[in-house]
Amino acid sequence: MENSSEIVSFVLAAYGNVEEFKYLYFVIILFWYLSICVANTVLIVVIRVDIQLHEPMYILLCNLCVNQINVSTSLYPLLLSQMFSDSHEVTLPWCFLHMSCMYISGPAEFCSLAAMAYDRYISICHPLRYNVIMNTERVFYMILFVWIYSFLSVILSFSFIFSLKFCGTIIENVYCNHRLIIRLSCLVSIHSFLSDIFFLFVSFFIPFTLISVSYVKILAVCRKTSTENKQKAVTTCVPQIVSVSNLFVGSIFQCIDSSVIVARVPVRIILSIYLFICQPMLTPFLYGFNLPKIRQSCKKLLFKKKSIALFTKRLF
Repeated sequence: MENSSEIVSFVLAAYGNVEEFKYLYFVIILFWYLSICVANTVLIVVIRVDIQLHEPMYILLCNLCVNQINVSTSLYPLLLSQMFSDSHEVTLPWCFLHMSCMYISGPAEFCSLAAMAYDRYISICHPLRYNVIMNTERVFYMILFVWIYSFLSVILSFSFIFSLKFCGTIIENVYCNHRLIIRLSCLVSIHSFLSDIFFLFVSFFIPFTLISVSYVKILAVCRKTSTENKQKAVTTCVPQIVSVSNLFVGSIFQCIDSSVIVARVPVRIILSIYLFICQPMLTPFLYGFNLPKIRQSCKKLLFKKKSIALFTKRLF
């Protein structure tokens, strides 16, 4: 048997034979990655430039967009580099770093949505105290807590993987999946099962519970308000509900992908990267085109740039 000192890299075997289509795949992946980065960056810039959007909800939305760029940058460059690789090898340090960055984005996403749900709860259920409770300083502390909490949840859950001894090198996926890495270890202990339970509880169950409680209370208050207030609540809450629902579906796909070993390879690949394809692009477009203030700010910024360009052209 081989030990960890002899194994210096893993092989991502799910790429298979992509020789005939590698240029096509490369272009599609690159286009999608750049689209994600541009869409999220535009939303961040619009919120940063427009003073009227310097509100807790939009600051939290910026943090959500930063997380979308983080998770996309954790995955897509790896996919792009593997398109032109003959061996599809990834060294252990890079694999562990890539895995950690990707998994940090999971609890960061759920915790960010939990913070946004709490913000909507205070805004709708306690409007008179909103400016006191959700001040700018507290929002930044919330964002800092989201990232520290996400980092610690991943480290406490999966740090044991770094010291494992491996007896195999083949990962049947397009990225470094922690469950598939654990299966390559020479000895699989109950520690791996307990770490999964801990990660799911801390990173998904707790934030999802907070989100659910917030929206149940919002719905209870909305039932007693006017039609106009109900419409305003729906306008601001629907994007978050859609995001949470998509995350929930994607998490189920991840569990299916990791547990159903007999699934066909193309199905497993689609299931494993579903969240990384849809969620990073869903967030900016869902919020950007749905929230009236964001939409108005985008138009204002666009027309302002056109006016400056026309004025400059006339001068010269």
